[in-house]
Amino acid sequence: MPGAGLVERNSLTVVAPPGEFVLASSERLSPIVVAYETYGQLSPDRDNAILILHALTGDAHAAGKSTEADRVPGWWDPLIGPGRAFDTDRYYVICTNVLGGCYGTTGPGSQDPSTGKPYGMRFPLVTIRDMVRVQRELLRHLGVEQLVTVSGGSMGGMQALEWAVTFPEMLRSAIPVAAPGRLSAQGIAYNEVQRLAITQDPDWQQGDYYPGPGPARGLGLARMIGTITYKSDVSWSFKFGRTFAGRRDADRYRWSGEFEVENYLHYQGRKLVTRFDANTYLYLTRAMDLHDVSQGYPAYEDALARARVPVLMVGISSDFLYPTYQQKEIVEIRQRLGLPAYYAEIDSPFGHDAFLIEFAQLERIIEDFLEILTPD
Repeated sequence: MPGAGLVERNSLTVVAPPGEFVLASSERLSPIVVAYETYGQLSPDRDNAILILHALTGDAHAAGKSTEADRVPGWWDPLIGPGRAFDTDRYYVICTNVLGGCYGTTGPGSQDPSTGKPYGMRFPLVTIRDMVRVQRELLRHLGVEQLVTVSGGSMGGMQALEWAVTFPEMLRSAIPVAAPGRLSAQGIAYNEVQRLAITQDPDWQQGDYYPGPGPARGLGLARMIGTITYKSDVSWSFKFGRTFAGRRDADRYRWSGEFEVENYLHYQGRKLVTRFDANTYLYLTRAMDLHDVSQGYPAYEDALARARVPVLMVGISSDFLYPTYQQKEIVEIRQRLGLPAYYAEIDSPFGHDAFLIEFAQLERIIEDFLEILTPD
């Protein structure tokens, strides 16, 4: 049975003419191509599937090695594979690139069939719910009608919770990690500053920069801002403190001199520019701004009440981007309504990034939860 080292990479057109996909905005989109990867094998009864969902700049490559040549591990590689939390000897694990993405799924860099050119900013705004509904179409094509669980961190956690609200009949459980049920004003504020960094770069060209490099300086700055929100004061101090990068004392008094923390931020900005699309960054951060599972329901409680299955909310002790009170609130509401809801916390100094670092803690949390749901 394939494990994490054997990756099945595919893409599939899930909505094609004449079947147009109607977005939350009432805009229509077709065709939609979805890039996805699978690990393990679907059981004869088609009852062992798990859906994994990525964060803002992630992709469908959640586990395994992307190719034998480059040996790039997936972003949740320690959690997916034989004998791991998402055991591929037991489960059929699926991960998709989101609608609006830039790693194979239809997004602003894709060709607009009406013009033959990339959509750019003519691509319609998408929501977390739109992403989930497209994923539902993918599962339909794969013959999956029931999921053991759905999980992801950050933006992936938002999708996981949206799955529990929008398609509760398809789930046996959900494990949203480090995610809110609706984005706070603070989260929206951080995203807006990042978008301004991109749109005020002259090379953005109102989004019509394809096939050129685009707003590299703006995207790099956006990533630097975002990186600050992913850490904590303790983690910054532990990793860098006030260490200066210059070799001579005189370097401290030149603008070219940098603290190590500044070097790190510039490195993170340059690194993202080489692999990510600026317009996609705009669209996905806006989708997070619009994230509110209660949209279309009378109240937040009514939306959360739709998920009748067990929901495990996982928070991070030092996360100031999506603080633990946001996950605990969801659990408290659901427990008050008499619904199965659980809370677990990753104890870490690494801030929001801990869901991509503290694999040992996260593995124990997930394994314990799944063992209760699907005992041997």
